[in-house]
Amino acid sequence: MAIGDAPNDVYHNGNFYNRNGTQVSGILDLIAVSSTGVMTNGMTIFTAQGDVTFHDLVSECRTANGAALTTIQYSITPTVGSATAISGVSSSLASVAAGTIVTVVGDAFATAPIISTTGVGLSQAARGIFFPSGTINLVVATGPTTGTWRHYIRYSPAEPGAVVV
Repeated sequence: MAIGDAPNDVYHNGNFYNRNGTQVSGILDLIAVSSTGVMTNGMTIFTAQGDVTFHDLVSECRTANGAALTTIQYSITPTVGSATAISGVSSSLASVAAGTIVTVVGDAFATAPIISTTGVGLSQAARGIFFPSGTINLVVATGPTTGTWRHYIRYSPAEPGAVVV
C-alpha cells in the first residue's frame, strides 16, 4: 500500500501520518556534529540510537595536521553484528591545512574517501548508507593525527525516535 492510501495514512499540513500517529513522510534530514579533537585509531565519532540511513559523512580539519603519513578509514560497529569498513583507506593527510575536508563516497565500501584541500566538496553518499544502531569508528594508520578534526553526519531516521549523537 502506498503512502496516502486509505485507511492507514492521514494527510495533515503537508505530511502523511500512519494510523498510530507516526509521521511517515516529509521527515527532514537531521545533522549531528562531533566534538573537535585529535583523531585516534578506534575512536568513536558517532553513535546511532536506533537505525538510520546517513547521506553525508564529512571530517573537517580544524587545525593544521602534522607531517606524519596519517590515513583514515571509516567503520560501522553495529550493536548486533560485526564491524564493517564503510570506506577504503584515504590518501595521506600529512601536512593538510585547516579547512581540508574528507568525504565518504558511499558507492562501494572499498572506495577511498575524497580529500579536498579547498574546504569545498561534493555530497558523495547520495544513495545513503544504512547505519544500524551502533557506532561509527575511525581506523587511523600512523596516528594519532596532530591536527584537530570535527566530523559531521547528515542522516534520516529509519525508525521512529532514531537519532545519532
